[in-house]
This record gives sequence, C-alpha cells and structure tokens, in this order.
Amino acid sequence: MPLSSPLLNCTEVFARQRGNPLLYQPSPCTNALQRAILLHLSHPNSKMASSNLTQDISDDVNSIAAFLAHNQVPSLKTCDPVDCIIICASSVLYQASYVFQALEDRPSLAKVLVLVGGIGHSTNLIYDAVARHPEYHELKDKTAGLPEANVLHWILTSFFDLSRLEHGGLKIFVENRSTNCGANAVETRKVLDKHGVTGPLNCIVVQDPTMSLRTVASFEKACEDLPAAERPRFKACPTFVPKTRIEDGQLEYVVDVKNGLRDELRLRPDDLWEKKRLCELLVGEVARLKDDENGYGPKGKGFIGHVDVPNNVVQAAQRVKEVFGTDR
Repeated sequence: MPLSSPLLNCTEVFARQRGNPLLYQPSPCTNALQRAILLHLSHPNSKMASSNLTQDISDDVNSIAAFLAHNQVPSLKTCDPVDCIIICASSVLYQASYVFQALEDRPSLAKVLVLVGGIGHSTNLIYDAVARHPEYHELKDKTAGLPEANVLHWILTSFFDLSRLEHGGLKIFVENRSTNCGANAVETRKVLDKHGVTGPLNCIVVQDPTMSLRTVASFEKACEDLPAAERPRFKACPTFVPKTRIEDGQLEYVVDVKNGLRDELRLRPDDLWEKKRLCELLVGEVARLKDDENGYGPKGKGFIGHVDVPNNVVQAAQRVKEVFGTDR
C-alpha cells in the first residue's frame, strides 16, 4: 500500500493518538475519506476504539446505572393498578412501546396516562430514533418538529389499540410545554390539576433510566407544598436497567429484556446510547444528585430534595470518568 494511501495515513495518525482515543479530536487529513476513517476508528462503539477494559469498569457502569434507574416497579405486567402513569419522552422508544403495550394488555392498569415533554435540547434525538425505528419510521415526517409528548401520542394512536384503552376508562392527557426534568414535574402537575386529577394519587413515573431517580425526586419536589396526606405517591418504572459487560476488551451492552413485545418493538442494542454518551450521562447524573454546592439538592440549586448517593456509587462514577475521559 503506497504511503499516500488514505487508509494507511489515517491508521498511522490514529496510532499516534491511541493513548486516549475517547478524547481524540481529528487532526487535519488530506481528504474527507481520511477524516471519516479517523472518526470511525476513534468512535467508542468501534472495536478498535479503546484500550482493553476490565470487568471492573463494567461493574462500575452497572452499579451506577442500577442506582440511577431506581427500579421501584420492575414490571407493568404484574404490578397493582394505579391512578396515573406518567411517561416522559425519551429517545429510547422501547419505553413507550412497553408502556403502551402494557396498557393495551391491561386496560385497567391506570385511570390516567400523561404523555410528557415539550421541545428541549434532546428532542432531535427523539426525531432520529423515530426515523431509525423498524416500525415507527413511518411517522418520521408527521412527527418532525413536534413536541416530544405529541410524538408519543402519534406512536400510541398509530400502532396501538386506542379504542381498547379508552373503553377501559383510560384518560389520556398531553403535557407538551416542559423542556427539562424539573419542568416535566411542574407542568404535569398543572395538567392534572386542570383536569381535576388531584389528591393522594398512586403514580408511576416512566423516564429514561439514567435519570429515573432524579425525575421521581423532581415530581416529589413539585408537590411538596401540599399537605402530606394529599401528596401523590410517585414510584419509578424505568422499564429496563442498562447493563454492560466486557467483550474482547470493549464495553458492550447486555440486552436480555423479556417482555412479550413483538420483535419490532423489543429493546435492541442499537436503540441505546452510544457507549461514551452513556458514561457521560451516568457520571453527570451522579454529580447532579449529590447534595452539595454543585448539585441539584437543597445545598445546591434546590431543584430536588435531598438524595443519599452511596459512597460506592460516587467512587464508581469517578473511576468511569477517569477511564472514559468524560467531562461531566
């Protein structure tokens, strides 16, 4: 292969950068093909992207993920019926599929369903997820530019038996103004109050598992002004807990969710976050939950109540940050 070959040049450049490929920033290349190869080689999902990892770091990732998922309701197929299910839109569309299928199978599971999410910094990820989905891609043009809750509504009405849900007495509300986790809670309360759904309700909150614990804390914060006897009771149902393992020295997802969904709607590794993105989310979320001057608790920004973050989770987050070079 001649020295002018784009592949050889880029491989050599990458080899010099390989000390920390996850922090790699492309150096100037002679053409677009070289840049594309470099970006591929430095991508965390690439088998060539990082040095060999050990099971210890996978265990750290899994430990943080389990803590943040706050899996209080492991299954909607076997849990007791509740007054309200609140689903916050996420780019992991499996969550919506799971919730809507559970309601279709058990129309009496909830009296109220609230679809939550406006247009925020992650909304484009939801549009992308719709476009990639084996079934929902049909809605790509119809949902482009819509608030996240309206995207969920399109999925519900287009691919599930809405009449069966409504015949069972389910009321469906759309909250499409919120742009962040705290606003999800505040605006959802406004929607429920508007429709007279108040009192000591039993509520299930479905949210991206990397921020499930904080979301429940946000909903509790949004209702803290109510007398204790009148406050809703919120429980988290992340629908799945992210799990990883080390395979050939690389961090890979373990997807073993068995839920009865048809193949097109089941959780797939490609539906999940890029690996470095997952680690950034986990590390950043631990920092937000810590009740100190930099966190979201009473000693910091005051967005949520106090959350006890176990020391082993804090230490795991620090190790993940060091290994993956996350800047959160």
